[in-house]
Amino acid sequence: MNAISKSNLDATPADICVVGGAGHVGLPLSIVFAAKKRRVLIYDVNQESMDIIRSGRMPFMEHGAEPLLREMLAEGRLTFTNKAEDIAQAKTLVITIGTPVDEFLSPSLRVMTRCFDDLFPFLSEEQLIVIRSTVYPSVTESMAEYARGKGKRLKLAFCPERILEGHAIQELQSLPQIVSGTTPEAEEDAARLFSLIAPEVVRLSPMEAELAKIFTNSYRYIQFAVTNQFYMISSAAGVDYYRILEGMKRNYPRSKDFPTAGLTAGPCLFKDTMQLASFYRNQFGLGFQAMLVNEGMPQFIVDKLAATYNLEEMTVGLLGMAFKAGSDDPRFSLSYKVKKILTFRAKAVLTTDPYVRGDSALLPLEEVLRKSDILILCAPHPEYRSLNLGHKVIVDIWNFWGQGSLFVRARASADST
Repeated sequence: MNAISKSNLDATPADICVVGGAGHVGLPLSIVFAAKKRRVLIYDVNQESMDIIRSGRMPFMEHGAEPLLREMLAEGRLTFTNKAEDIAQAKTLVITIGTPVDEFLSPSLRVMTRCFDDLFPFLSEEQLIVIRSTVYPSVTESMAEYARGKGKRLKLAFCPERILEGHAIQELQSLPQIVSGTTPEAEEDAARLFSLIAPEVVRLSPMEAELAKIFTNSYRYIQFAVTNQFYMISSAAGVDYYRILEGMKRNYPRSKDFPTAGLTAGPCLFKDTMQLASFYRNQFGLGFQAMLVNEGMPQFIVDKLAATYNLEEMTVGLLGMAFKAGSDDPRFSLSYKVKKILTFRAKAVLTTDPYVRGDSALLPLEEVLRKSDILILCAPHPEYRSLNLGHKVIVDIWNFWGQGSLFVRARASADST
C-alpha cells in the first residue's frame, strides 16, 4: 500500500483505536503510536478529514506530522473507519472527542455520555478504554459507574493530553504523561500504553489527573489575564507597558516567564477555566475575573482606537484570524470578536490570514494592506515580521514589531510585501 492509497480494514486486529482520530488531538497521537510499531485504527465521522489523511496530507497544521503520516500509511500501520462496530477489534480504545461548555458556561457532559452510548454495544471488559479529552472533574469515575449500570465493568483510564497545538509530534515524545485508572489494572495498562511514547509516566488518581489538567489550563489563562490587565493599567497611566516589562524581566529570574499581552483564546484555556468554575460551584473568582479581562481585550482595543480616531470614516484591517501565531485554527479566536465589534464602529473591516482556510471573507494580505487606514495585529504570524506597513496606524498589543506602545505609526520597512 502506498502513501496515497485508501486504507481499508483487514483481518489483523488493531492494537489501538483512536476515537476522533482525525482531529487535532487524535491524529498526532495516532501517528506517534503508529511510529512506535503499533497498528492504529482511526475512527472518525468527519469523512472530508479522513479522505485528506488517507491521501497522505494533514487536515490542519502540525509540525513534522505529514512526512511521518506518509511513512505510516506506506507501512500499513494506519487504517480508517467511520463505523462504530469496527472498534470492537481493538485492544485499546483512546477517546479524543471535544468536550465543550454550554451556553451557561457549564460543561456539556452529554457529549461524553452520548459517545459512550454510541460505542457501548461494541466495548468489552477486556479492552482498555482511555479518556484523553479534558473532562469535568469526577467524569471518569462517573463514566465507569455509568457503564456498570449498563452491565459492563470497563477498564477505564483518564490520561489527559497536555500538548501545545501544532507541536504534538514532538511533545508527545518529550513530555511526561499523567495516567490514572478506575481500577489498578486500568492504571497499569494505561501506564504501559503511554510508556511506549512518553519519557516518563506520572501516576495519579482519576480525580487528581482531571484536576491536574484543568488546573494547568486555568493557571495559564489567569497568567495571560494578569499581563493583559497590567497592559490596560499601563495604557491608562499613559506609559509603555513593554518598557516596564523589559525592566521587570532583565536579569531578574522570578519574572523571566512573564508573558506578553495579547488576545488570549483558543479551544482549551477559556473552556477549562469555566469548567473549573462550574466544578467549584461558581466560586472560582480568579477564573471569572480572568475571563472578564481576556474576553474584554477586543473591546479595550476598539475603545482605545475610537478615542483617538474617527472609525466611522476609516477602514480597519485585521492581520491574523487564527487563535494564535503560526496556527491555522480559528476556533474561539478573539480576532473574530474584534471583527464583530468593529463591524458596528468602523467604515469597513477587512481580514487576512496566511493559514486559516474555510473563511470566505479572508482577503489577500496585499489587498488588506493597501485598503486599510488602520491595521490591528490580531495573530502575530511570523510572515508579518518584515512587512512594509507604510505610514499606517498600527495596533500591536503583542509588541511584535518592538515599538512598544499601543498605536504605532510605522515607518516604511526596507522589506516589501
